[in-house]
Amino acid sequence: MKRLVSYITLAISFLPFVSGEKEKSFQVFLLAGQSNMQGQGVVDMDHPKYYNGGKGTLVRVMKESESPEVYKHLKDKNDNWIERGDAFIRHRNKQGVMAGGVSIGFTGYGSMKSRHHIGPELQIGHRLGDHFEEPVLLIKTAWGGKSIYKDFRPPSAGGETGEYYQRMLMEVDEALKNYQEEFPVLKGMKPKWGGFIWFQGWNDMFNQDALAQYEENLVHLIKDLRTRLNQPNLPVVVGELGNMGEDAGTNMKFIREAQRKACQRKEWKGRVSFVKTTNFARPKEESPNVGHGHHWFGNAESYFLIGDALGKEMVRLLQK
Repeated sequence: MKRLVSYITLAISFLPFVSGEKEKSFQVFLLAGQSNMQGQGVVDMDHPKYYNGGKGTLVRVMKESESPEVYKHLKDKNDNWIERGDAFIRHRNKQGVMAGGVSIGFTGYGSMKSRHHIGPELQIGHRLGDHFEEPVLLIKTAWGGKSIYKDFRPPSAGGETGEYYQRMLMEVDEALKNYQEEFPVLKGMKPKWGGFIWFQGWNDMFNQDALAQYEENLVHLIKDLRTRLNQPNLPVVVGELGNMGEDAGTNMKFIREAQRKACQRKEWKGRVSFVKTTNFARPKEESPNVGHGHHWFGNAESYFLIGDALGKEMVRLLQK
């Protein structure tokens, strides 16, 4: 493979970072998947026709919640969105690289000046930022409409390695090459791998071979990524394809079971974990994008709770 040298260089580049006790370091987490990892939760748009009057937006959820303390860390006393100074997100979308402290807006839409959506990264970042004394960097690599069968296909699965598997690693390489410029507060610090969070599955439902191979392809993905990053025990969290709750069709249920079985293999020795998400689905009538069941109807509460569960589970694995 043409990029093998680059991958090996990336893996080797981490070897000295875990030594030298006096060196300051920061924790690195890779987030990957398709459009639901990109983030489709609406923050504040409330057009009566296109966004259902703002039902299910983050602003509305925070205002109407029976447990407002759950969201109190998202805004300051002046009603401004808080941007963390100890936990950061790096995401390349079509507009370019978004790099900054954990906050709203690190999705496939717009730039740092136009932030109206959230994905799981928001609460993942808060959970991990609260857990570590060290700074945290989330490298988010996600593209809409991508399967693990073709687009993210890992090398050991056989066939042609997926373009987006390669792009995922290229963006990791890019992020770790440029972090001192993109995040000046991390200058002089060394990265340490913390874990990998995977949230994907929709596109594999529509191809019988993709369905049949999903479990094995996910296992290959975890193994190959660990090998490329030279992290044989890298903690991994997989979020369930939980769109629309428990009322799902046969193919979606098949993907869910494949995800669960892939994560519960004894060979992982408890270092890979499956997180159910069906309980976080909200009715379309209470959501901003009533025609987007594939995107959790754009409901910000869903994405907040998914991120919270994924981040919480990663912390649990890290504490073991």
